[in-house]
Order: sequence, then structure tokens, then C-alpha cells
Amino acid sequence: QVQLVESGGGLVQAGGSLRLSCTASGTIFSLNTMAWYRQAPGKQRELLAVITSGTNRNYADSVKGRFTISRDGAKNTVYLQMNSLKPEDTAAYYCNAAFTRGGNYWGQGTQVTVSS
Repeated sequence: QVQLVESGGGLVQAGGSLRLSCTASGTIFSLNTMAWYRQAPGKQRELLAVITSGTNRNYADSVKGRFTISRDGAKNTVYLQMNSLKPEDTAAYYCNAAFTRGGNYWGQGTQVTVSS
């Protein structure tokens, strides 16, 4: 089994920054890609950023240039540095981990609220 624990959400003013963290534990051999998603009320879950085990990165257009995904392999942790936050970034943010052996896991989510 795999557990993902997110932290770092909170309330911030527009233009501010936050850094989210997500640490994987449990049976984590063959951990491959890690990603961040978000879901605002009444909207579908949106993929924001993906990082592979080889540290290739991809971003959604909505966050490109403002958000940065990074990974510490030794700690099995993925980060999302979020800068220049906007009120429309308000959502629950979720971490996802995918394994080459199969399996796809989600964290419990952390709330980010950006005030105008």
C-alpha cells in the first residue's frame, strides 16, 4: 500500500506564494511519475504539473511560468512552488503518484485559498 501526505496549503493574498509538499510512504518501489492536480468547487479535477523519475517536467498552460514542480528522490517527496497566485487558483490541491509496477494513488488534498 502507498500513502501520500500533502502539506503547505493555506490562505494567501493575490500575488503571494505558497509551496506544497507531498511525501510518499509505504510500498514505493518503482515510483515513476508524480503530479499535482487541483479541483475547484463545481469544476473537474485539473492536471497542473507532472514530473517523471528522470525529472522531466510538464505544465498546464494555466500555471506555466508561475508554478514549479520539483522532486527529492531521496525523500520520496514532490513539491509545487506556486508564485504570483491569483484568486482563480483557489482550489483543493491533490498529489498523485504513479508506479511502473502499476497503481495510481492520491493524497487527501490540501486547500489553497487566494484572496483578492
